[in-house]
Amino acid sequence: MTVGVWIIGARGNVASVSMTGARAIARGVADTTGMVTANEPVAALDLPAVDDLVFGGHDIRAQRIEETAEEMAGHGGVVAPDTLDAVREDLREIDERVELGTARRCGEAVEGMSSETESNDVAVADIVEEIRADYAAFADSQDVDRLVVVNAASTEPPVPTPGDYDTLAAFETAVERDDPNLPASALYAYAALLDGHPYINFTPSTGSSLGGLRELAERNEVPHMGRDGKTGETLMKSALGPMFAGRNLRVLSWEGHNILGNSDGLVLEDDANKAGKIESKGSLLDDILGYETHNAVRIDYTPSLGDWKTAWDHVHFEGFLGTKMKMQFTWEGADSALAAPLVLDMVRLAAFADERGEGGTMPHLASFFKSPEGVDRHELSEQFRLLYDYAERHAEGT
Repeated sequence: MTVGVWIIGARGNVASVSMTGARAIARGVADTTGMVTANEPVAALDLPAVDDLVFGGHDIRAQRIEETAEEMAGHGGVVAPDTLDAVREDLREIDERVELGTARRCGEAVEGMSSETESNDVAVADIVEEIRADYAAFADSQDVDRLVVVNAASTEPPVPTPGDYDTLAAFETAVERDDPNLPASALYAYAALLDGHPYINFTPSTGSSLGGLRELAERNEVPHMGRDGKTGETLMKSALGPMFAGRNLRVLSWEGHNILGNSDGLVLEDDANKAGKIESKGSLLDDILGYETHNAVRIDYTPSLGDWKTAWDHVHFEGFLGTKMKMQFTWEGADSALAAPLVLDMVRLAAFADERGEGGTMPHLASFFKSPEGVDRHELSEQFRLLYDYAERHAEGT
């Protein structure tokens, strides 16, 4: 099964490393370390092969995918030079399939990255039709069996009144009226769901989370999932938080300080864009613990780090007889190298679900997200169990 993968933010770090990795695996110069779908029981599913993924996408920047991958190779060795050399021609071919996207209501930080200025006179309905046409042209030209859309673009500011779009009728009325609060991520999602393409929101942006778009996904029986890939500090919280809860150790405060130097870090310098990310990173701990605690998250842009991210966490907790104790840890990782294999995993699983006529949210993908749609449990082990149970059911043909 040939699967088209259309990435929003195709020339960004996460997308470039995802495509580099996929083509490197296909050419036999990289292995599947970091991919959940390479492990049992998920590997037992009849998933599309990584070799059969065909890439294209939207972006607002002129920088080529190959150039972004070169930056990843030159800054901290996220991509090995030999690996990049093996797939350069592949990346150049993919770059020819990247179309100019929209930066509508993405914030000044994102708009400033655009290679072309989008006219404010373009109607929302026309933007949606252009996106749909790009999806269709790619699917036709590459002769793919199905198309999966992935949002890997920089974080948008949150929608101020998401309740205004709780029904599909309300959302479509907003499109017709050129609602100024509809962001790019929701338009990409709407276009995908209208035409039956699975949609994955790997960012904290709005995407398909609005009630009206969830309704559309259910009506059209299209799989969709989000929001915000869980790759680093929040992954640790979802693993360690249940330990404190299970041992009845009361967390008094959990302070986290993140520094990173890639374009996502630059965008998050803008307070409007940062708001959605902070909400996504900080909200799960109270749910895991079962009570409110002081839980602060700080994100700072440090240009010299490039794609590398460092997070310091300080956990102050209380034990038996009121004894105050603490745990501290440092998480250092290459942001895109952590995210990229998950993108490939989710594309394969979304295509699998779509082939079997499954629609709506995909709760079995909860472990991939900080704020998973339709799942209230944030304990990492519980989320893994959702995925494993799904894989075991489908592997048995039930």
